[in-house]
Amino acid sequence: MKIDRINRIHELLKSVHNISINDLCDTFQVSKNTIRRDIAELEQQGLIKKVYGGIVLAEPSGSPEPFASRESRNADAKKQIARMAADFVHDGDVIYIDSGTTTMHMIPYLTEKHRLTIVTASVHVINAASNYSNLNVLATGGSLFTPSKAFVGPQVIQVLRRYNISKVFLASTGISLEHGATNASPLECEIKRCLVEKDCEHFLLVDDSKFDISSLMSYCTLKEMQYIMTNKLPPEKYVSYCTANHIQLITPDTIREEEVEKIATMR
Repeated sequence: MKIDRINRIHELLKSVHNISINDLCDTFQVSKNTIRRDIAELEQQGLIKKVYGGIVLAEPSGSPEPFASRESRNADAKKQIARMAADFVHDGDVIYIDSGTTTMHMIPYLTEKHRLTIVTASVHVINAASNYSNLNVLATGGSLFTPSKAFVGPQVIQVLRRYNISKVFLASTGISLEHGATNASPLECEIKRCLVEKDCEHFLLVDDSKFDISSLMSYCTLKEMQYIMTNKLPPEKYVSYCTANHIQLITPDTIREEEVEKIATMR
């Protein structure tokens, strides 16, 4: 009976996500001491976590890091990358802005564009763009995925397959030559893969802390990108890889070099 009860508690948590000790006692008609012993065993197995007055499911290893903690890291670098990315957006474009703590910063740099349509599943992008009446925003809908503050699910993919998108701006929690662009959420990886398969230009926006990092799942190889945008020149192996695979590696230094070349040509 004890084993059966423990298994049922775990299954119950999968559907309701959190439950109080009092509710467990009522559900299984046992004492608080009995429930506490069951909880202790589930906690020892790493299946649940105790919270005030009850229990919740333990987050699996490798689960996505909360958005708020990612957002505050390397904020200046992310804004710099977002500004560079926005320079590649032209009047009349239909662009997709991915959910991410770098891509979300593109919005303030797009406000002078004309006839621009932004497709997104990101709550932060939707909220930021709503402050500018000239930006046309198409939200994908779907189920809200709290860790990334974005919508996920089959509905998102169905919507994206219907739209003709000219440029896709993607985020990643880590990239490497071996595993490509990676993400900690399988649900988000499905959406990113769908976007990579679209016939358009693809931009990968990653700050320098993301190199040589691999998350749970890969959603594309790096050579499937036409542009990789970052805040500083990455290790030489990435520079060589980009050259060999005809990927434009964009950094503040490369942009300055191009500006110098243009001035020299004009002279």
